[in-house]
Amino acid sequence: MTKTIERISLGSMSPGTERFLGVHRYGQKGARPKAYVQASLHSDEIPGMLAAHHLLRLLDAADARGEIKGEIVVVPVANPIGLGQIVNGSHSGRYELRGGGNFNRQWPDLCDGLLDAVRPKLGPDEAANVKAVRAALAAKINQMKPDTELAQLKVELARLAYDADMVLDLHCDDEALMHVYMQPVHWPDFQDLAAELGAVASLLCADSKACSFDETFSLPWTKLAEAIGDKFPIPAACFATTVEFRGQADVFDEMASADAAGLYRFLQRHGALAGDPGAAPALLCAGTDLEATDIARATKAGIIAYKAALGATVKKGDLIGELVDPLADDPAKARTEIRAGTDGLILSRCLKKLVSPGDGVAMIVGTSKLAHRKPGALLGD
Repeated sequence: MTKTIERISLGSMSPGTERFLGVHRYGQKGARPKAYVQASLHSDEIPGMLAAHHLLRLLDAADARGEIKGEIVVVPVANPIGLGQIVNGSHSGRYELRGGGNFNRQWPDLCDGLLDAVRPKLGPDEAANVKAVRAALAAKINQMKPDTELAQLKVELARLAYDADMVLDLHCDDEALMHVYMQPVHWPDFQDLAAELGAVASLLCADSKACSFDETFSLPWTKLAEAIGDKFPIPAACFATTVEFRGQADVFDEMASADAAGLYRFLQRHGALAGDPGAAPALLCAGTDLEATDIARATKAGIIAYKAALGATVKKGDLIGELVDPLADDPAKARTEIRAGTDGLILSRCLKKLVSPGDGVAMIVGTSKLAHRKPGALLGD
């Protein structure tokens, strides 16, 4: 058995309290490939946490059979800070209540200074270059001096993930179907993840400029390769993805165990686990540019009454919902239409039904880039 379990303290922000990360490690440290899996960085997004629980059971059995080939690190609860943010009975896990913002934004910029740090060490040997880059990333992380619990969380998770060949960040949306985000450079080599999970959308973005967790580890490679050009071989050595496990209410053992089995087969196919995963299932979607995805937004406050179902295919201009003003003097004039801004699939909808002006109420995945989309930007905060 190779499994070890570690508890990493995040320090204390008030007397008598201390949070920690629980880390499950399989295989030999330094073995390749290394896979890093974490769940619920947005701590009120529970489906990934349950999938991680089922994945750990599968990995325990694989470890007992001696089938761990690479190194696998699983953090089933990536955000113990947000996990405790229960306010008047409601869980608020997307933003840090102390003012630190979205837990999946403003991660450390590992690209800063990387070129200068590694340029003297690069050469014609790709494997040696990969080792040099990883050493530089480790040095940068080790130089960080976190002074808050949130900063400590980010540094500790970065230490666990920076040298992985595969980084899987498990999230979910409000009310949604399965979908994934990844860099275009990793499609189609890693499209089998979307196939195994039954994703109905694979959203590709080279750089969202949001400093999200997954891009913290994939961008150093692609940006360095772009800066170096063809002088030295720099591969996209870290496949990092955000997996959206449907919606917040989709917390069921049957779903989570099937999702974990899909993750397990993905890890088999990419060499971290022994065994035959079989042929990947047929893809349910092509990879599409994130700039082809539109967000339908509320134009005024009211109750959102949807007129198009999750998963429906719509045309630009189709009615997808109505905003109802419950205080309208004339109920016959209380409704404002919301129409689709592009042809595509309704991938997600808003879980809360009382909305404010500017709130996103539906995500529609199309195939043509939209002129009003800011290039490279994420869809929301």
